Amino acid sequence: MQKIPATVITGFLGAGKTTMIRNLLSNAGGRKIALIINEFGDLGVDGDVLKGCGAEACTEDDIIELTNGCICCTVADDFIPTMTRLLERENRPDHIVIETSGLALPQPLVAAFNWPDIRTQVTVDGVVTVVDSAAVAAGRFADDHDKVDAARVQDESLDHESPIEELFEDQLTCADLIVLNKTDLIDAAGLESVKAEVASRIARKPAMIAAKNGDVPSAVLLGLGIGTESDLEARKSHHEMEHESGEEHSHDEFDSFVVELGPVADPAGFVEKLRGVIAEHDILRLKGFVDVPAKPMRLQIQAVGSRIDQYFDRAWTSGESRATRLVVIGLHDMDEAAVRDAIAALA
Repeated sequence: MQKIPATVITGFLGAGKTTMIRNLLSNAGGRKIALIINEFGDLGVDGDVLKGCGAEACTEDDIIELTNGCICCTVADDFIPTMTRLLERENRPDHIVIETSGLALPQPLVAAFNWPDIRTQVTVDGVVTVVDSAAVAAGRFADDHDKVDAARVQDESLDHESPIEELFEDQLTCADLIVLNKTDLIDAAGLESVKAEVASRIARKPAMIAAKNGDVPSAVLLGLGIGTESDLEARKSHHEMEHESGEEHSHDEFDSFVVELGPVADPAGFVEKLRGVIAEHDILRLKGFVDVPAKPMRLQIQAVGSRIDQYFDRAWTSGESRATRLVVIGLHDMDEAAVRDAIAALA
């Protein structure tokens, strides 16, 4: 029996993974696709967005959400049983697409495809890492080595390692294809700088393409034929190397929580003030839905740093509780109470 190809789509918070998958589902080339989504946080925003896209290639029954934690830490508890149930279906998919959390390590997930019950039926067609080019161009993941060295001279006890940069490099290291997304937000010189920065982060040299608004043809994303699960030795993450030295891997560097509010009468003003809250508290990612009174549709908000996208994505359904719900993701030392109060004061 021919193995089902699976594509793992990874990338940092807000890189544009969900938008790219939505485009993919709308132009699947006749393939029946099953989609597994893993989100960091308690509110299934990405799954809700994709379920509303109406693509024939992937119905609501074909979309499976894993919200019990980061997929790289819950492989045995969540991912393996999910894959098993999917493969037991009478009408099996032509292709499986897996969207990891923006905080996930793709390496443990790819390794799971070597489990006995899976490796005979599924192969990893390829790992696609999506990069927010505008963020990289702004230096969000760049080390300032001179500044770090100067600080260490003054205080050798300081730890200047950034978990964000390590995670960024881990996701690049596992890639078979790197999509430099959001190139419409930078100029040609900026794009060349991003290419150089990304290439400098990894020893491997996967294919790299530029994209705008997550618009990448399905023929490019699907059918890579890599068999990534057989090539893990060259893709070790920082955490895997730390494991070899006896250190434990966790996601304690990051925190996530949901803020629930009532209706927002002035959405434009709300979003503008939200930028200030994000900047003041160094929020990495904010996403969710806003209830705007007298509007039959819900307002979707997607924020990466101070850059906020907003649009009405679909109508509120009958029986659905209208409310404003936002997922906030930041580093572990983020003051949750202060952030909650600051956002509540905006409504």
